[in-house]
Amino acid sequence: QVQLVESGGGLVQPGGSLRLSCAASGSISSISTMGWYRQAPGKQRELVADITIGDRTNYADSVKGRFTISREDAKNTVYLQMNSLKPEDTAVYYCNALVMYSGSRYYTFIWGQGTQVTVSS
Repeated sequence: QVQLVESGGGLVQPGGSLRLSCAASGSISSISTMGWYRQAPGKQRELVADITIGDRTNYADSVKGRFTISREDAKNTVYLQMNSLKPEDTAVYYCNALVMYSGSRYYTFIWGQGTQVTVSS
C-alpha cells in the first residue's frame, strides 16, 4: 500500500508564505510526475503545479512567480513553496503522484488526503 501524506498547511495573512510537503511511503518502485492541486469551496479541483522526474515544472497562471514546486527523490517527497499568498489561494491543497508499485510495470495516480490553506487577515 502506497500513501501520500501532506503537511504544512495552516492560516496565514495575505502576503505571507507557507511551505507544503508531501511524502510518499510504501512499496514504491518509481515515482514519475508529482503535483499539487487545490479545491476551493464550490469550485472544481484545479492544478496548481507539477514537476516531472526530470524536474520540468508546470504552473497555473494564477500562481506563476509566487509558488515554486520542487522534489527530493531520495525522500520521495514533493514541496510547494507558496509566497505572496492571496485570499484567493484559500483552498484544500492535494498532493498527487504517478507511482509504480514494487513488482508492477504500470504507473498509478494516487492522491493525498489534503491539507487546508487559509489566507486571511
